[in-house]
Amino acid sequence: MAVQQTQMLPPQYVEDLQKDYGKQLTALTAAPMDTSKFAPQVAAQDPFQTQAYTMAGQGIGAYQPYLTQAGAYSGPGAQAAFMSPYQQDVIDATLSEYDLQAGKGMSGIGQLAAKSGNLGGGREGVMRSEYQNKSDMNRALLQSGLLQQGFGQAQKAAQNAWQQQMQMGQGIQKFQGADIASLGQMGATQQAQAQAQLGATAEQARLAAYEPYERLGYQGQGIASIASGAPGQYQSQVTPNPTPLQTALGTGSVLAGMYRDWKEFQ
Repeated sequence: MAVQQTQMLPPQYVEDLQKDYGKQLTALTAAPMDTSKFAPQVAAQDPFQTQAYTMAGQGIGAYQPYLTQAGAYSGPGAQAAFMSPYQQDVIDATLSEYDLQAGKGMSGIGQLAAKSGNLGGGREGVMRSEYQNKSDMNRALLQSGLLQQGFGQAQKAAQNAWQQQMQMGQGIQKFQGADIASLGQMGATQQAQAQAQLGATAEQARLAAYEPYERLGYQGQGIASIASGAPGQYQSQVTPNPTPLQTALGTGSVLAGMYRDWKEFQ
């Protein structure tokens, strides 16, 4: 007994659409997609960032000369460089005046001895000896006081110089840190802008590359809807990436925050 088979074929225009769709799909997927046009890229460092990096490298140890000089102003003998070159002249002039006045005092003893009738006597000798001993002691005290005064002034000057060198060493780091942080923040902003431009270009290339697939997918969904007799709803298969602006703002905020934190650390 012969078997009779009934086959329900779609309308001719549907078959034509399906054949055309198959040809387009085969042709579109025959070659791999070139993804290099929309591959992720990282914006290069901005010149401001490069300058900040260079300054940071050059600034390492910039305080060392000041620290070395400060070391020369500390420890035993540090005051030697600050001793007044006129100190000995001052001491000599002072002692010369002292000797002059002391000589006058010695003459006074002779006059007193003559008035009392003891000129050349033992009492005059004792008075002269006592006066000379006391005068010599006072002269030695005066000289040592002048030397100590000069030493103290030189020592204080050395301490001031040490503090100045230390402050200058700290100051140069602070000023360099401020410049580096400012350059870094400006560079981060510029780099974020460049990153946004790269992202926008890559996104544009990605959308252009997927446009034929998107169009073919929409066509295939439509053919399927026509063949089934039921209306269909097409859902896009291309998921949009974060906008370049969002990416740039996020990158810029992170970089600027890093430079700001580094500046505060300094």
